[in-house]
Amino acid sequence: MDRLLRGELPPGGKCDIKTLAREAGVDRTAFYGTRPYSQLRAEFERRRQALQQTGDIPDPREAQIVRLKAESAKLRERLPRSEQTINELMDFRAQALARLAAQHEEIVRLREAALGTSRVSRLPAPRTTVIGTCS
Repeated sequence: MDRLLRGELPPGGKCDIKTLAREAGVDRTAFYGTRPYSQLRAEFERRRQALQQTGDIPDPREAQIVRLKAESAKLRERLPRSEQTINELMDFRAQALARLAAQHEEIVRLREAALGTSRVSRLPAPRTTVIGTCS
């Protein structure tokens, strides 16, 4: 009983009456009703429950189940926040693209307007030949 409550479980066993009976070499039904080991079953269940209430779970699988349920709950809480963040970022991206497109259209319009006015003149291309010495 003490080994099971410490978490030393045999392969394929749990921290339960079935494993306790198998380890003791006794029929499992001997732990129920008015049979000879019913007090032992009551003590085992009391001690196991006391361990569970203090947070010590002798069965590693049960501890893993508890840990995974807590992790799952935490992830379920994060999911709506993540979805909200994704939606906000998608909206921001759409707004940024719309602004860029509007700015591009404004630049194109201003360039076309600048070509049509007579006050703007093109400067001649720079000369590539050198006149005189450069010393």
